Amino acid sequence: MNLSDFIPAGFTEDEFIVLGASLSVLTIFLALWFSLIEKDPSSKKAKELSDLRKAMRGDYLTPTQRKRGNENSATYMKKVVEFFKLLKNEQASKYAFQLSQAGRRTPEALYRHLFFKLIAPLSSATLAYFYIYVLKAVDFPPLGNNFALLTVTLIGAKIPDILLKNAIIKRRELVKKALPDALDLMVICTEAGLSLDAAFNRVAREMITAAPELSDELSLTSLELGFLQERQKALMNLSLRIEIPMMRSLVNALIQAERYGTPLAQSLRVMSSELRQERLLKAEEKAARLPAIMTVPMIIFILPPLMIVLLGPAVMRTIDGLGGM
Repeated sequence: MNLSDFIPAGFTEDEFIVLGASLSVLTIFLALWFSLIEKDPSSKKAKELSDLRKAMRGDYLTPTQRKRGNENSATYMKKVVEFFKLLKNEQASKYAFQLSQAGRRTPEALYRHLFFKLIAPLSSATLAYFYIYVLKAVDFPPLGNNFALLTVTLIGAKIPDILLKNAIIKRRELVKKALPDALDLMVICTEAGLSLDAAFNRVAREMITAAPELSDELSLTSLELGFLQERQKALMNLSLRIEIPMMRSLVNALIQAERYGTPLAQSLRVMSSELRQERLLKAEEKAARLPAIMTVPMIIFILPPLMIVLLGPAVMRTIDGLGGM
C-alpha cells in the first residue's frame, strides 16, 4: 500500500506533501500567535469568582433549584461524560480537587477534563494504528508494532494528567512568588482595623493584576469564611489548594490567632519577615552554588579555546622550525 492510494484525485505526491507541510507551518504559527497574545486575567477571574459565589449561595440556600438549573445547561462534553457515567467513578472527586488546585473550579472544567481523559487514549491509539499499520511508516516486527501501539496509547492516556499536574505546579510557584507581598498588604489592612475576611478581600482586589492566581485564592477564602460554619475549615481549604510550606505556616498562624485571640497584625508581620528571610536564604544558596555549577561549562567551553590561543602559535612555530631542518 503506497501513499498515492490516500491522495485525493488531482494531487500529486509532491503537491500533497507541500500542502501538508504548509498546513503544519500555519498551525504552528497560529499556536505561537495565540500563546503570545497578552490577555487580561482580571476579567476572567472576576467572572469565575462571580459564578462560584452564585453557585455557593445556591448550594447553601436553595440546592434543589440549583441542581435543576444545571440539568438544563448540558453541553456536548457533559452528555458524553454522563453517558459513560464517568462522574460516578471514584476518580472524579480526585480530579475535581486537582482542578481546584489548578484554579479551574467550574463544573465545565471537570466535564472537559473527563472528556479528554476519555478520548485521549482512543485518539492516540487511532493515530498510532493509522501510522503503523496503514501508512506502514515504520518497519517493526509484529510484536514491535503491537508494543509501539500500546506505548503510544498509554502515553496518550497520561497526557491530560501530565498537563494538569504541570498547571498545578506552575500555579503554586506563582502563588509562592507573590505571597510575601500579599502578607505585607495584609499587615497594613489588619493594622488599619480590618477583619480577616475584609483583609483577604481587600488584598485580593489590590493584587488582581500583579498576581491573579493569589488574588483568586484569597477571594475564594474570603467567600468561604463568610459561608462556611467553621472558619478553620475555610483556612484549611486554602492550605489544601496551595500545598506549599509558606501557605501551611500562614494558615497555622491564622488558625492560632483565631483560636487564642492573639493579635492578627503581629502574627502576619512575623510571617512576612520569615518569608522574606527564607527568600533571602534561597537566593544566597543559589549564589553559593553558582561557582560549582559554572565549573563544568568553563572547563568545556573556555579552557580549550584558551589553550589553543596560548599554545597554538608556539606549536605552529615549532612545526615550521622542525620542517625547515
